[in-house]
Amino acid sequence: MVRLHSPILDRLADLTRQIVDDTVLPHAEQVDRDGCWPEQSMRAFAAAGLLGLQVPGILGGHGQGLHALCHLTSLIGQACPSSALCFGMHCVGTAVIAAKATEHQRDRYLREIAAGRHITTLALSESGTGAHFYLPETTMTAQGDRYLLNGTKQFVTNGGRADSYVVSTVASGGAAEGDFSCMIVDAGTPGLTWMAPWHGFGMRGNSSRGLHLTDAPVPVANLLGTEGDQVWYVFEVVAPYFLMAMAGTYLGIAQAAVDLAGEHLRNRRHSHTGATLGELETMQTRYAAMWVALHKTRALVLEAAQRGDAGDPEALPFILACKADAGETAVALANEAMTICGGAAYRDNSRVAQLLRDARASHVMSPTTDMLRIWTGRALLGMPLL
Repeated sequence: MVRLHSPILDRLADLTRQIVDDTVLPHAEQVDRDGCWPEQSMRAFAAAGLLGLQVPGILGGHGQGLHALCHLTSLIGQACPSSALCFGMHCVGTAVIAAKATEHQRDRYLREIAAGRHITTLALSESGTGAHFYLPETTMTAQGDRYLLNGTKQFVTNGGRADSYVVSTVASGGAAEGDFSCMIVDAGTPGLTWMAPWHGFGMRGNSSRGLHLTDAPVPVANLLGTEGDQVWYVFEVVAPYFLMAMAGTYLGIAQAAVDLAGEHLRNRRHSHTGATLGELETMQTRYAAMWVALHKTRALVLEAAQRGDAGDPEALPFILACKADAGETAVALANEAMTICGGAAYRDNSRVAQLLRDARASHVMSPTTDMLRIWTGRALLGMPLL
C-alpha cells in the first residue's frame, strides 16, 4: 500500500520529536539506570496533548489510528523504550475505552484524557494463564449498580501511576471459559492493592507491577461494551492497538541500534592506521545488512498499520506478524551493534547494552513471538486463531 501524506500525522510527529529531544532523551539514562517511571516524559506528552492520540476529535483528541500510534512510539522508542512502552500502553487503553464508549465514559474518561489530565493503561496479564491474556481468571460479580472484582493482574505497565486501568475479567453469571469483559477501574477504588515493583532485565522504567483486586467495587457504568465481548475486543481492538504500539516501540529500538553502530563505524579510528572502522569491508557489509533488515521490518509495520486503519479484510496477518518481526529485528540489530561497537558496548549499562536488554522483552511480552507466529499461520490458512 502507498503511504498517504498526512499533515496531521506530520505535525504530531514533529511535536513528538521535539519532546523527545527536550525531555525524553535527557532523562532516558536515569529511567533505565534507576528503573524509575518516566514521569517527566509522560507529563510532557500530557502537556502537548499527545495523550489524546486515540481520542475522537469531537471529544478534543486527535482521532488517530494504528499508523499514528506505531509511528509515534517508534520515535519515542529510539530515545527511551520504557517511555515508549508507557505512552503506548496508555494509548492502547484509550483505544479500548473509545471503541464502544458510552456518553458517561466519553465525558468521564475520554475528554479528560484528551485534556492531558488522565492516564490509563491495560491490566490483562495473569500468572495463571500466562501468555494467554485472552483467558482472564479475574471475576466480576454483579451486585446492584456495581460489579465486585476479584483476582490478580501481573505486569501492569504504568502500575500505580495511572489514573485508571482497563481490567479484563470473566463475565459474571457463570460464563463459559473464554468469555472476556473489560472494565474501567479507577485508581482510587477500594480493594486495589499494588504488589512490589518488578525489577526487570529490560524495559526497567515502565513501572510494571502486580495488582490484587479484592471485592473491588466498580460501577456498572464502567463496563466496556457488553459482558463476554471477548472476540470483538481481543481481535478488533486490544490486539491490533497493542501489537502496533509494541511494533513501533521495537522498531524504534532497531533504528537506535543502527544509528549507534553507524556512529561508531564513522568515528572510531585505529591509531596505527588512521582509518575508521567503517573503511573495513567486513564492517561495511555488516552495516548494510543491518540497514536492510531495519527497512524490511519498517515496511511490514507500515503495511500492517495502513491496512488496519483502512479496514482491509486482509489486515490481520500483517498486524499479527509485525510485533513478532519488529521484536526479532530489534534483538538481532541490537546484538549486531554490540559486536560492531566492541568493548565500548560492553561497559556497564552502555546504551547499546540497554537496547539489547529492552529488545529481549519483545519475545516474552504477551502475545509472545511464538504465539504470534502460530496466529499468523492460522490467519493465512483461514483457520480460527483460538
